Amino acid sequence: MPPLKVWLDRDAALLRLRLARPKANICDAQMIAALHAALDAHRDSALRGVLLDAEGPHFSFGASVEEHLADRCAQMLASLHALIIAMAEFPAPILTAVRGQCLGGGLEIALAGGSIYAAPDAQFGQPEIRLGVFAPAASCLLPWRISAVAAEDLLCSGRSIGAAQAHAIGLVHTLADDPEAAALAYFDEHLAPRSAAALACAMSAARAARVRELRERLTEVERVYLQQLMKTHDANEGLAAFLAKRAPAWQHR
Repeated sequence: MPPLKVWLDRDAALLRLRLARPKANICDAQMIAALHAALDAHRDSALRGVLLDAEGPHFSFGASVEEHLADRCAQMLASLHALIIAMAEFPAPILTAVRGQCLGGGLEIALAGGSIYAAPDAQFGQPEIRLGVFAPAASCLLPWRISAVAAEDLLCSGRSIGAAQAHAIGLVHTLADDPEAAALAYFDEHLAPRSAAALACAMSAARAARVRELRERLTEVERVYLQQLMKTHDANEGLAAFLAKRAPAWQHR
């Protein structure tokens, strides 16, 4: 089955994207490619918004751990970061509705869009550090949304936080029992009546400097990830231990 459901809503003013491999909705190469292709196909249309959500009880458990292994991670990072840039540069606002777990690469994709609408049961986290690696895109994106201290907490602890705390620190825009309905209500009132051309210019004006910085930072963190991190014992041990379902034996090198 296709990993992503794509359709137009609201008289073709709203692009709907739905992660469609519950319950994990893993953001692997196939999912990333599908998201990128859908955005590319609708980039020059008269959209006034995009709504990204997911089937099942969870938004996403994150990226494919297998694709993080040393022989595959360069391709994985390149494709994910190309999607992140495409989302950051998209000419219409991207709203994201989250239920359940929103972790790792799934959270990075949510961060690349605009407002996040979260159900009370939503959980947000960047658990990569528990595997002996780090979250490259989130290292760039989290400080756009929350304080440096809060960003470092999530990146270095690997812990998850609930929707209420995520809202309190600015990670989540709106808390709602039905986050999809809340996002649609915002779209109907605030985006649908606007000019798509004006929205595209507004998005470019608001994000241009950050997108330039994001491109530079993603190149930098990719270098650190590939040339430094993946040459350590602990990164390879942590990934292998996760796949073998055992505790990692850190050597701190």
